Parts: sequence; C-alpha cells; structure tokens
Amino acid sequence: MNESGIWQRIDRVIRWLTPFATSVLFLVLAAIPLPIPGYQSIAPALALTAVYYWSIFRPDLMPAPAVFVVGILEDALTGAPLGSNALVFLVVSASVSRQRRIVLGRPFAVMWWGFGLTAAGAVLASWFIASLLSDRMLPPGPALIHYLISLAVFPAFAWILLRMHRAFLTAS
Repeated sequence: MNESGIWQRIDRVIRWLTPFATSVLFLVLAAIPLPIPGYQSIAPALALTAVYYWSIFRPDLMPAPAVFVVGILEDALTGAPLGSNALVFLVVSASVSRQRRIVLGRPFAVMWWGFGLTAAGAVLASWFIASLLSDRMLPPGPALIHYLISLAVFPAFAWILLRMHRAFLTAS
C-alpha cells in the first residue's frame, strides 16, 4: 500500500470516529467539577445532546455499541447507577433514529423542540431509575434544573456539532 493510501485510511477512520469522539468530549466537559454546590446533579446533558444530534444526522457513524459506551462512561464519570445512562441513551438513539425524517431539512427550531421532548423523557427516565435504585423518591428539583440548563445550552452545542459535521463528515 502506498503512502497516500495509508493517509486516506487514517482520514477515513478519523471521520468515522468524529461522532463518538465529540460525544465523549461533551461528556467530559459536562463532568468537569465546578465550584457550584450540587453542580454534578444539574450539569447540562451534553452527551445526550451529542447522541441526539448524531442519531439524527449520522446514525451510521453512531451505532448502538458506541452509544452504549458513551452511556457507560457517563455513568462512571457522574456516579450514576452503572448502565442507567447507557440504557437511556440507547432508547434515545433508537427512537430518534426512527424519527429523523421529521427533523431533517426543517428549521433549527424543530430540532430544538425535538431535543426538548427527548431530553424531558431522558431526564425523567434517569430520575426514575435513580429513585428506584436508591429505594426512595429523589427530589425532582435538580432533575428539572438539569433539564432546563440542557435545553438552554442546546443551541450552542448543536452549533458546535454542526460545524464538526460540516468540517469532517461532508465528504464521507
């Protein structure tokens, strides 16, 4: 194999890894501890943002095993019950992938509205799973704030993903 063939393969692998890598990057960004009391429980759901975005625009590059790994990593970094975010992310990815035609080619507001509905279900499911596993009803306030912050920052992070999409994936 010649040198240009090797570089083409490396380029192709980097392009294929872009959705997974950005999801992990967003996950790490959201997990960075800030000096705000209780921040961990209200940090924006940036990994969910990435899973949602890639499940719409490049589900072929964000398959279920990648979504599962992102969910497990989120559980490990945030202290959530192991597997809970993996399950939630898999359900989100599968349902969004099936409904992607509703969002494709529509104004950004449609995608944001879809994220709002999806995130509401995901946050509610995560809260319910955590409550069930802790044998008590957890206070819903932090989950609501987590949802609202996630909804508020979605446009900025969706724009970053769009730029990454255009920069790395338009030719693949």
